[in-house]
Amino acid sequence: MLVIDISVPIAPTLPVYPGDPPPRIARIADCAHGDLAIVSTIAAAVHVGTHVDAPSHFLPDGGGVETLPLDALIGEAVVVDVTAARGHLDRTTLERLGLAPGERRVLFKTVGEDALGRPHPAADWIGILPDGAAWLVEQGVRLVGVDTLSCAPLDDPAPTHQVLLRAGVVILEGLDLRSVAPGRYHLVCLPLRIPGADGSPARAVLLVE
Repeated sequence: MLVIDISVPIAPTLPVYPGDPPPRIARIADCAHGDLAIVSTIAAAVHVGTHVDAPSHFLPDGGGVETLPLDALIGEAVVVDVTAARGHLDRTTLERLGLAPGERRVLFKTVGEDALGRPHPAADWIGILPDGAAWLVEQGVRLVGVDTLSCAPLDDPAPTHQVLLRAGVVILEGLDLRSVAPGRYHLVCLPLRIPGADGSPARAVLLVE
């Protein structure tokens, strides 16, 4: 079995959503200084790197990350290449992709191999417009993944998130799909269990038999 890691490494240089603090990793104990063990701390937004959004991220009455259905985060997924898309993904654009009926997990590859040398751009990314999000809900999609810092356009993030989260769709953001060919895979994505949190970092992998 081939395991493809589609998570981005968390480091102080990792691009973050505009306004979010960069991750900080500090060593507070070190064997080299006479301590019994090496111990480090990490400080970051819960939406750092590869992460999932909880309903409470954009819905005041929404649940925390612990309420997300794990079965939506594990199972067959399709990677769709939209690197040639011109502009954001609306209903018409998504309809033309020819997704098979009944797709439950869709991962959008928007960044090509020459993507500024980063896992995802910090701005000007391809986002899903609200009518596109509504179309995905109508198709019965349970998880939407993107290789950008957000599934929505930078200048208006709320509507797309609200459409998906109200429908119970899990949002997975910050993937690294540059080396992943379009096609079918088995997705395994597990966020940290942080009760009440509006999101959580996650380790996401694709499995190929």
